[in-house]
Amino acid sequence: MNDPRPAKVWNDYDSPHLDLREFLVRIERAGELLRIPRVHWNLEMGTLAEAVNERSNVPAILFEEVPGYPKGFRTLSGSTNSMKRLAITLGFPVPAHPLDVVRAYRDRMKTHAPIPPRVVGEGPVLENVLAGNDVDVLKFPVPFLHELDGGRYIGTDDIVIMRDPEGGWVNCGTYRVMVHDAKRVGVWMSPGKHGRQIREKYFKQGKPCPVLVSCGHDPLLFLAGGNELRFGLSEYDYAGGHRGAPFDVVESELHRLPMPAHAEIVLEGEMHPGETAPEGPFGEFTGYYAGGQSEQPVIRVQRVYHRDDPILTIATPMRPPSDFSYSKCVMKAGMIWDEVERAGVGGVHGVWCHEAGGARMFNVIAIKQAYAGHAKQAAIAAASCQSGSYLGRFVVVVDEDIDPTNLFEVLWAMCTRCDPAEDIDIIRKMWSGPLDPRIPRGTTWNSRAVIDACRPFEMLKDFPPVARASPELRAKIEAKFRDVLSKL
Repeated sequence: MNDPRPAKVWNDYDSPHLDLREFLVRIERAGELLRIPRVHWNLEMGTLAEAVNERSNVPAILFEEVPGYPKGFRTLSGSTNSMKRLAITLGFPVPAHPLDVVRAYRDRMKTHAPIPPRVVGEGPVLENVLAGNDVDVLKFPVPFLHELDGGRYIGTDDIVIMRDPEGGWVNCGTYRVMVHDAKRVGVWMSPGKHGRQIREKYFKQGKPCPVLVSCGHDPLLFLAGGNELRFGLSEYDYAGGHRGAPFDVVESELHRLPMPAHAEIVLEGEMHPGETAPEGPFGEFTGYYAGGQSEQPVIRVQRVYHRDDPILTIATPMRPPSDFSYSKCVMKAGMIWDEVERAGVGGVHGVWCHEAGGARMFNVIAIKQAYAGHAKQAAIAAASCQSGSYLGRFVVVVDEDIDPTNLFEVLWAMCTRCDPAEDIDIIRKMWSGPLDPRIPRGTTWNSRAVIDACRPFEMLKDFPPVARASPELRAKIEAKFRDVLSKL
C-alpha cells in the first residue's frame, strides 16, 4: 500500500523552513525553545544566556515583551546551539549523538554544490523601510551583553554583506557590530578575514565601502557567515547548496546589495576611509575581553529595513559554553573532516572541536592508522586547513577506539599513548588575531601544538590491550542485569 504521507527530506519535514519564523515553529515543536518575557536589554539578556547555556539540553531563548519596546519586538538567543536544532537548521536526520551531525555534514559535502541566490522583487524585509531622520538602530531591543562591553551590540548573530569591487562576488561574514548612536555603528573585523580584505580594497581606491548588516535571518546563514569558506565563495551560495534551493534576496535601495528577502532587520550604509570611532571592548568567544578598545571603521546607516514585529538574533560570546559555542563545534568539526579528506588523508573516523577551546583551540581527529606517519599527516592537515587554521592552539590525533567528543577518553589517550619528547611538535607563526588573549597586542600569529596520541604505528601489534570488557561481553552482562542497572 502506498504511504500518502510526504517523504521526510529535511530533518522531520518534507522541505526546508521558509524563514526564521517557521524555524521557530519547528524547534518549539521539538521542545527546543524557551520563551522568557520581560527581560531587560541591559545585561539581563546576556546574563540569562550565560546561566541557561551552562546547563545540559539547553533550549534556544526567545525574549518577549522587552521592557521599553513594542510588544512584538523580540530577540532570539542560541538558535542553533544543540544537535537537534542544528539538524533542523541543516535538514539532517534527527541525531542521537553529536558525531551524527558531524558525519551528516561530511556526507553531504561529498555531493554539495553551491547554489546562488535568486533575486526577487519583494519580500517581508521591505514591510518597513526607514530613511533620513527616521533611521534609528536603537528602535530595536539591542542588548548590552557583558558588564565590561564598550557599548550595545546590534551585530552578533549577524551577517555583514559586502561585494568585492574586483571579483564582484558577495561576502556574508559574521562580524561584531557596535552601536555608536542612532545612525552610526562600528564594525570589527579580524585581520585576514574576507570582509576586511574587501573593505581595504575600497579604501585603497579612496572610495566608501557599501555594506549591509542583517540582524535576523535563517540560522543557516549565520552558520555560513561564522565559518571560514574559501575566498570567492559566497555564503549565500554555500548555504543555498545545503538548503538544496536558492535563498531569495531583494536588492537594497541604495547600493543594490542582496539582502535576504525574509530577513527580520537589515541596516544599509557605507564605511568611509579614515572615518573611525572607538570600538570595544567586547567579551569574546575565547572567554576574555581580548583586543580591548581600538579605532574601527564606522558605518553611516542610511536605511533600515525590517519586518513587522521583528526578531533581533543575538549571540553572546563568553567563557565557554555560550549560546553558540556548541553549534560552532559541530560545524567546525564537519568542515575540518571534509577538508582533511579532500586533501587526500583517509581513515578518518571522527573530528571534534571542543567547547572549552571555543571550537577552535582544542581540536581532535580520530583515525585508523594505515601506515607510518599517517597520524602526523592527519594532525597537520587538521591544523592547517582553511577551517582549522584561524586562532588554533592544540590539535590532537587519536586512534579509532577513542571517541573524539569525549574529553576524558582523549586525555586518557594523551596520557598513555603520547610520549612528550617524541609525539608533540610545534608549528610556529600560524594565523591568529587580536582575540587571542595569549599573544602580545598587535601580533596576529601564534604557534600550534600538534599532539600524536595514537599508539605508535610500529608498536600496534605489540601494544598492551585495553583493560575493558569486550563490547559483546558488556552487552551480555548488561542485558542480564538490566533491572539492577536501570535503578542506578
